[in-house]
Amino acid sequence: MDKIAQTAGALYVIVLLRAGGTFAVGWLAGAGARRSRFAGRMSSARFRRAERAIQRWGAPVVAVSFLTVGFQTAANFLAGNMRMPLPRYLPALFVGGAAWALIYATAGLGVLEVLGRLFAERTVLGVSGVAVLALAVGGVVAYRSRRAVPSSVDTVADES
Repeated sequence: MDKIAQTAGALYVIVLLRAGGTFAVGWLAGAGARRSRFAGRMSSARFRRAERAIQRWGAPVVAVSFLTVGFQTAANFLAGNMRMPLPRYLPALFVGGAAWALIYATAGLGVLEVLGRLFAERTVLGVSGVAVLALAVGGVVAYRSRRAVPSSVDTVADES
């Protein structure tokens, strides 16, 4: 239990620094954009409505974003960019960050413990599992990169 508490505490500090830093970068980017050629677009009625909605209702979205994969950084950046007030943002950061740290501390340590036992007791099975996983990830990456690059036949047809 002590190991979980220490891991959760360390992860909590990490997520607070990372997400808070992302919020600050978003705030600075928004401030810069408001002084740039985009200032006219950012002063439109539609943009201001969206900004007010995020300032008012964005805190639950920020808190829940910590339970997702891939959306967390965007939610924190946009909260900063749209100038969510700190009294609304900080509670969402603290609650969402705590949930994230506890989930990763418990589930993450559990997975590492299982993998440690697997390698200690059945090394061949552990190595085989890692090799299969690496091949699967490599296959998915290769498949996606092939689909993303147009073939020479496609480029010739497009040039005609």
